[in-house]
Amino acid sequence: MTTPTAQLSKAGVSIWLDDLSRERITSGSLATLISSHDVVGVTTNPTIFAAALTDGESYAQQVRELASSGVDADEAVFQITTTDVASACDIFRPVFDKTHGVDGRVSIEVSPTLAHDAPGTIAEAQRLWNTMGKANALIKIPATLAGLDAITDVIGAGISVNVTLIFSLERYAAVIDAFIAGLEKAHAAGIDLSTIHSVASFFVSRVDTEIDKRLDAIGTDAARALKSTAGLANARLAYELYEQRFATPQAARLLAAGANRQRPLWASTGVKDPNLPDTLYVTELVAAGVVNTMPEKTLLATFDHGVVVGDTITPNVAAAHEFFAQLAEAGVDIDDVTDLLEREGVDKFIVSWGELLETVRTALEANR
Repeated sequence: MTTPTAQLSKAGVSIWLDDLSRERITSGSLATLISSHDVVGVTTNPTIFAAALTDGESYAQQVRELASSGVDADEAVFQITTTDVASACDIFRPVFDKTHGVDGRVSIEVSPTLAHDAPGTIAEAQRLWNTMGKANALIKIPATLAGLDAITDVIGAGISVNVTLIFSLERYAAVIDAFIAGLEKAHAAGIDLSTIHSVASFFVSRVDTEIDKRLDAIGTDAARALKSTAGLANARLAYELYEQRFATPQAARLLAAGANRQRPLWASTGVKDPNLPDTLYVTELVAAGVVNTMPEKTLLATFDHGVVVGDTITPNVAAAHEFFAQLAEAGVDIDDVTDLLEREGVDKFIVSWGELLETVRTALEANR
């Protein structure tokens, strides 16, 4: 019998795992998910690495080596995380080759402390890319205003990018513009556009969490009737925007020259409200050419009981427009919501990054 994850893949959704650790690599867990659960990529972030390093045992040998070499915590984190991502890239290389570079991708993020520093982001993106030397890596850059400039320059240098922390349609449009500007730079520099890939990570469940809180505060029956709908509606309109922007004459010219579309990626797909179906942000966001990056819990739930019925995005775009009209009428300021979520997203990753550095600093000192 065909599994739900196989059905999802057949519908055109690339399934990426939102988790990575040394243990997952060395135990064979990652390889098993590739073969049995249709996983074709991995995303990481500071929170994921902080959780992995807290466990620590799988990293003991490398930490001892790093301690003896005298490096500081920042350099140790760089070495540990690039080692994990490079190893995962090797595991996914057959998928990368089979899909001609579309999938088989492993993402690693620049330090979130650089989220508002374009030159710093560009320099670290280049260092990450060059250190790993893996064609199937993706460098994650946040979609802050400073990040937009960095995206253009990094894409223009021929480096593949995962743009993260996108919450609003306005910022998503700017991300697409930054990507296309980067392709123009790469093309002018004589870089083979077919080697450059990118995804734009649109966050889903966090939008519902914040908007539902505001709808509860409004307290009317009409407001409560709008709950648990915003995340899906926002993503569906993002997909509409994606289709529109990559049908422009400028995009068509670049695609004809060998460029790839920057695919929408659904992030933050773990369901936080226990009253909602645990596969909601997977089965309700199906369309050809998208990526869904899932925590393992969501992946296993989808594999076990996800119901895949085909495209659940394009038939619901008109309803998504109507929803946002009703949301505004109810008194929710979507711009305020997405601005807040971006600030919180950067801040949360900075906190996780600090925890990661402190964990590694403590481990280094214990081995000196």
